Amino acid sequence: MYRKQGQNPISPENFEFPFSGKLSSDNRWVLLASLIPWAKFEDGYSDEFSIEMGAPPKLFRMALGALIIKEKLGISDRETVEQIKENPDLQYFIGMYSYSNENPFDSSMLVHFRERISADLVNKVNRKMVKKMLEATSSQESEKKTEDAYGLANAVRAPERTELGAKNEVLELVVPL
Repeated sequence: MYRKQGQNPISPENFEFPFSGKLSSDNRWVLLASLIPWAKFEDGYSDEFSIEMGAPPKLFRMALGALIIKEKLGISDRETVEQIKENPDLQYFIGMYSYSNENPFDSSMLVHFRERISADLVNKVNRKMVKKMLEATSSQESEKKTEDAYGLANAVRAPERTELGAKNEVLELVVPL
């Protein structure tokens, strides 16, 4: 049974630790989490579940986030759960609101996550991530170019090699099909 929860995005500053501390806003998992429009794809994921039967599944952010962590780190299902358990940045990435020293789910859930998240849905998420990254890169480039003494002559140019590398890295972050 799927029960969609009104989950508001949490900022890295509001993630709660059992001790004093904050997540770093430039952490790779915090940055990646900001590129993924989690809420936009929650409905597509929730359509896979019955409203009336079964135990409530994990939220889309937790499911896809765990699969991305597994693939990005190149680790087993069991190790993925252990890494999430031990790392507050990964817990934030999968949508947890505070640090917990307990497994967020059993490692066997990754099998279900892979079954429930279709290749089409992964591709849609990937396209949105790339689009968001391109927009961010374009706005940063625009600000720099505005200040550039050459003005409009440099306003339109091909992406630099480093930008392409960053875009390709985003493409590799999602679960290989």
